[in-house]
Amino acid sequence: HNGNTSGYFYIDVDGSGPIKPQLVFCNMTDVNTWMEIQHNNTELTKVRSSPGVNQHLVHFDYMSEEEQLLSIVDQSEHCQQELSYHCRKSRLLNTQEGSPFSWWLGGPGSGRVQTYWGGAHPDSQQCSCGLQGDCVDPQHYCNCDADRLEWSEDSGLLTHKASLPVRSLVLGDVQRPGSEAAYRVGPLRCHGDRNFWNAAFFNKETSYLHFPTFHGELSADISFFFKTTTSFGVFLENLGIKDFIRIELSSPTQVVFSFDVGNGPLEVRVDSSVRLNDNRWHRVRAERNVKEASLRVDELPVATQEAPADGHIHLQLNSQLFIGGTASRQRGFRGCIRSLQLNGVTLDLEERAKITPGVRPGCPGHCSSYGSLCQNQGRCVEKPNSFHCDCSSSAYTGVFCQTEVSASFKSGTSIVYVFKEPYELSRNRSDLPSSIYSDTIIGGENVSLSFRTTQSPALLLFIRSHYRGYLALLINQHDELELRYKLDSSIEAEVLRSSVRGLANGHLHTVTVRRRMDSVSVQVDHNNREEFNLTSDGEFSSMESLVLGQVQDADDLDPDLARLGSLGFTGCLSVVQFNSISPLKAALLHPSTSPVVISGPLVQSSCGSSASANPYAAENTHHLSDRAGSVGSGQPLVNAMKTDSALIGGVIAVVIFVIVTTLAITARFLYRRKETYQTQEVKGVKQEDSQDFPYNSQADPQNVSRESPKEFFI
Repeated sequence: HNGNTSGYFYIDVDGSGPIKPQLVFCNMTDVNTWMEIQHNNTELTKVRSSPGVNQHLVHFDYMSEEEQLLSIVDQSEHCQQELSYHCRKSRLLNTQEGSPFSWWLGGPGSGRVQTYWGGAHPDSQQCSCGLQGDCVDPQHYCNCDADRLEWSEDSGLLTHKASLPVRSLVLGDVQRPGSEAAYRVGPLRCHGDRNFWNAAFFNKETSYLHFPTFHGELSADISFFFKTTTSFGVFLENLGIKDFIRIELSSPTQVVFSFDVGNGPLEVRVDSSVRLNDNRWHRVRAERNVKEASLRVDELPVATQEAPADGHIHLQLNSQLFIGGTASRQRGFRGCIRSLQLNGVTLDLEERAKITPGVRPGCPGHCSSYGSLCQNQGRCVEKPNSFHCDCSSSAYTGVFCQTEVSASFKSGTSIVYVFKEPYELSRNRSDLPSSIYSDTIIGGENVSLSFRTTQSPALLLFIRSHYRGYLALLINQHDELELRYKLDSSIEAEVLRSSVRGLANGHLHTVTVRRRMDSVSVQVDHNNREEFNLTSDGEFSSMESLVLGQVQDADDLDPDLARLGSLGFTGCLSVVQFNSISPLKAALLHPSTSPVVISGPLVQSSCGSSASANPYAAENTHHLSDRAGSVGSGQPLVNAMKTDSALIGGVIAVVIFVIVTTLAITARFLYRRKETYQTQEVKGVKQEDSQDFPYNSQADPQNVSRESPKEFFI
C-alpha cells in the first residue's frame, strides 16, 4: 500500500501486442508511476564456486517479449535498475593490469560489455564510492577491491538507458580460499513517456520546423496535440509536384484535413461546438488510406470522406515536411504542438526546436490545461516538459492527489500531532514549516474527515490548547454528530449537535466543520449545512496538539470527555484535515519527518474508500454503551443497552411464536389423515420435511455471509 499498487494487467507499448501478464507491476507514488519488468532472479543470491571454473556466469531472462522490452526502455522518460555486489575477500573491478575481475552485459540483444558498477558513470570502471570519493580504501574505486576479510558492498542504480536492461553477470574473483560473494540485480523500473511531452512552442506566424519528406504513399496515420489562442494556423504541410497533404485550424471551431493524390483536392472537416483556441490541449487524429480519409478532434464524432472509386491512390511528395507553418510562410501556427506521430513514428520536436529560430522546445503553461486534474486541494506545479501535482497541502495522495489516505484504528490506537510551543515559534519561526505554526492563533478553523464505525459514543478528533481550551468532534450515544468548543478556559464548553442521526451504522460518512469567530457551520455527507452560533467569539490560541484515537493524557478534561477519550476509537478514519495540516497522512506516509507520536496498532487500508465494503460489520466492535457514566445528554449509558436488549428480545419472541404455531398446525393436519394411508402419510411427512430443510439450510449460509468479513483484491 502506501500508494503502491501491484497487479496483473496487459499493456501495449508500441502497437505490437500486449506484454504477457503476471510480469509487469505498477508502483504509484506522489509524482511518478513506475513500471517494473521482472526477470528470473531479483533476489540477493550467494555465489557458489565450482571446481575448475574461474568465472561465475549468470544470465537473466526477462519475462517480456524482446521488442516490447526495448520499446519500454526507448520510450520511457527514465529507467533504472539496481546492481549490487556483496563481497568478502572477493574483488570486483580493478586489477593491477587494468582489466576488471567482473563485468556485466547490458542493452539490446545479448548486451554489450559494461565495466562500471551501479551508481557510477558508463565506461568509468568505477563503483559508486569511487565517484563519490568515499571508498573504504582510497586507493581503489570500489569497496570490494580493498580485498578485506570483512563484508563490504558496492551497490547503486544503473540509469544509462543504452545499457539497460542487465542481461548477464560475469563474476571473476570467487575461487580463492576465503572468497565469498553475493549479487542482486533488481527488476527493470521505468517511468514517464518521453514522447508524450515532446513539444515545441511556435511564437511567430512565420516560424516552423522542417523534417524529411513524409512517406505515406498508400496510408497516412497522423496524430498530435495542440493548444493555442489564435484563430487559425497550419499544423502540418508536405508538398509534391501536384500532390500535397495538410492539416490546419481553419477557424476557432474547425479543423481541416486536406490532401491531393492526383484526383483533385479532398477535404475532411470537423466542426466543434466549443472554441478550440481556448489555450487547452486538443487531440487531432487524421488517417488516409486507399478507400477513405477520416478526421477526429478530441472525442467529437469522426468525419470521413470516401476516395474516388477510379483514380490515383499514391500520395507522391518530394519536399520537406513543415510543422507549424508552410513553405510560403503564410498562415503559420502560433502555439504548442506535442506528441506528433506519423505512421507510428514520433518526431523529436524538442531537438529540432533547439536549433530553429522562432521555435522553443517544450511548452509553457501546462497547468493552464491540466491543472484541473490536481484534485482535493492539490497544487499544479510546472515542469519544463510536463507538470505534477503537489499534494503536500492535501489530505490525499497519488499522482493527481486523488487517493484517500485511510487507517484502521483499534481502541488503543493514538496519533498525536504536536504543535510547537509559543516560545519556540518566536525563536525559530523562520526555520519551521508553515504547517506547524501558522495555525497556533486562529479566529476560525476548517476541519474535515471521513469515518466508518459502529462505536457509539466515539471521539473522532480532539484538539487542545496550552490554556485548557479544546475542540472535540464526536458521536454521542444517540448516534448524532456532536461538536464541543471551549475557546475560553473560564467558561463551560459549548455543545453543538447535528440533527443527522444513525452515524454509527458502519457506513462511510464525511464531516465538514467551518468556524469564523462565533459562526459555525456543520455538514454531514450530502445533507444540508447546519448553522450555529457560539456565545464566545474568542480565538483558539496557542494550540498544543491534535489527537486521533485514544486521548492518553486526559486528566485536565471534563470527566465525561476524559472518559470517552480514554476509551479510544475503533473503526476507520480517512482524509483528516485541520486547516493546512493532514495529521493522518503525516503519520502514515511521513512519520519520521513529521511532529507526530504514534501509539498502538495503526494499519493503513482502503477502508475510507466509498467503494469499500464495511470492514467492521463482522468484527466484535467495542460498543461503549455498556460503560457507566454519561455522555452528551447526560443519560446513563446503560439505558441505551437496556433499550437495545428489549428490542432484540421482542424480535426473538415473535420469531419463536411464529415457529411454534406453524409446527402445531402441521402436526394437527398430519394427525387427521386417514389411518389406512398411514405409511403414505409418514412418507408424505418426510417429503414435506425434506422440502423445508433446503429452505432453512439456505437461510443460514445467507446470514453467515452477511456477517463474514469480505476481502477485496485490487
